[in-house]
Amino acid sequence: MTTLAVGLAVFVGVALGLLGGGGSILTVPLLAYVAGMDAKQAITTSLLVVGVTSVVGSVSHARADRTRWRVGLIFGAAGMVGAFGGGTLSRFIASKVLLVGFAVMMVATAIAMMRGRRNVRVGEGRRLSLPKILLQALAVGFVTGLVGAGGGFIVVPALALLGGLPMPVAVGTSLVVIAMNSFAGLAGHLTSVRIDWPLALVMTAAAVVGALIGARVTSMINPESLRKAFGWFVLLISSLILAQEIHPVVGVSAAALTVVAALMTLACSHYAYCPLRRRLRIGTVRGVQA
Repeated sequence: MTTLAVGLAVFVGVALGLLGGGGSILTVPLLAYVAGMDAKQAITTSLLVVGVTSVVGSVSHARADRTRWRVGLIFGAAGMVGAFGGGTLSRFIASKVLLVGFAVMMVATAIAMMRGRRNVRVGEGRRLSLPKILLQALAVGFVTGLVGAGGGFIVVPALALLGGLPMPVAVGTSLVVIAMNSFAGLAGHLTSVRIDWPLALVMTAAAVVGALIGARVTSMINPESLRKAFGWFVLLISSLILAQEIHPVVGVSAAALTVVAALMTLACSHYAYCPLRRRLRIGTVRGVQA
């Protein structure tokens, strides 16, 4: 089972390398249901995996001058406060509730990935006051620390729309923020959770290797098609968590709705006009995370 978990960790890393984010959303279910960890151990370990892979991913962006350190450090510092608080608070929340909350995060991430990104020009977004930006960072950090999700699908649009960063720079800067939030959340969880460090480090190394592989082959695959397909896959995985943690009927219903929606989307893709596609376009938010 450990071998399977490590192999799947490489897959998660490849997804991270290919998509530039979003793949980490599979880390918690992988650790909980394949590696057999307790929910809180899985969330804690996932923060280590996400933090390290974000650091590795941020290197290439920094070399390409796609990182704004001042914005990232300000946003990240505020986020770290929220992440540590969320990680510390998790001790008082039942594991089942945390996993259900994580499933909700998976749904939000999947929807964001399927909507895709739209470019945001510098200054196009309305810049808010520093207190409001810090409040947003605190909220994002809190969610990251609480349920172990990197929060990239929230961080990227926040940096683009609130900080006025162009999309490529927002993506590169978000990795710095995600790494800071993840390590702060990890510290918060470690106040009450013990993890299997040897296994955690092996899983992290496997994810990093996968991320490096994914980054090398990303030019061979259509990123938008891959992102949408991965979004549907994440929705299906979230339905499995709901089936496990709430009731099988809930999970089956969620999976059935996902399949129906996917088939409708596929059918609409063959027609020039489709009400469903139009509604999705209208609902698209600029600068949604990768």
